[in-house]
Amino acid sequence: MKKLNFLSFALIAMVFFTGSIANAQTTNIVEAAVASEDHTTLVAAVKAADLVGVLTGEGPFTVFAPTNAAFDALPEGTVTNLLKPENKATLTAVLTYHVIAGKFNAEDVIGLIKNNYGEATVATVAGGELTLSLEDGNVIVTDANGNSATVIAADLNQTNGVIHVIDTVLLPKM
Repeated sequence: MKKLNFLSFALIAMVFFTGSIANAQTTNIVEAAVASEDHTTLVAAVKAADLVGVLTGEGPFTVFAPTNAAFDALPEGTVTNLLKPENKATLTAVLTYHVIAGKFNAEDVIGLIKNNYGEATVATVAGGELTLSLEDGNVIVTDANGNSATVIAADLNQTNGVIHVIDTVLLPKM
């Protein structure tokens, strides 16, 4: 059952990042996000926070990348407010909360969860923590506020790490 879900992640990844699978290991994390029509809000936020240089760096990084729909689900005005220059520090904190130092493919994440009795806590680049678990064969990422995101596409390998697409924006304690 788990192998079927892993295969499903790979197939979904091809839908979300058209072209990036064919270019795996030739594009970096930012280039892959730019190529995705489902991540235009994330790309705009990364640019507004001046994180392009960091996320095009050597890494490796594991990025839990929220879709446009995930950003759209935030309360009205949240994204617009975060993109204002005076809120750059908050935006940076939110974005780096989605990043883990190191490259953790789906197999690594699932192994970490299983080796920690069904729930693993990982440190983010922002200094916070995310909790990883499995629910009905899906990887669930829970933020410090108890909000949960489901990984809907996994193992989008890039030259400087890996992207896992999620359906919810994760928020650190502020």
